[in-house]
Amino acid sequence: MLRFWRATINSRNGLAFALRSEQAIREEVVALVLSVPLAWLAGATVMRRVELVATVVLVLVIELLNTAIEKLADRLTMDHDPQIGRVKDMGSAAVGVALVMAGLFWLFAVAERMGAF
Repeated sequence: MLRFWRATINSRNGLAFALRSEQAIREEVVALVLSVPLAWLAGATVMRRVELVATVVLVLVIELLNTAIEKLADRLTMDHDPQIGRVKDMGSAAVGVALVMAGLFWLFAVAERMGAF
């Protein structure tokens, strides 16, 4: 139980640090908060609503991982390193792919709600 408590505290601390230090994290948390009521409007079924919110959570999770990679890379060296640059670019690409996926889910849900499917 102590291990679970410590892990919870570490997770809270990590999220708090990310919120303080990264604009993208703050924007995605706002998107998550907005997605809950919007999912009730856009989703035709309970499962679709859950999927819509889950896609926004997934974007936030990937952004947290990307931020961790960038912070670690910057801690290793502030000098320009092509390999570190490629790693950072891959993290950014992961966020981009997740954003496109979430956008497509939301577009599909709105189209479904409007009777296009």
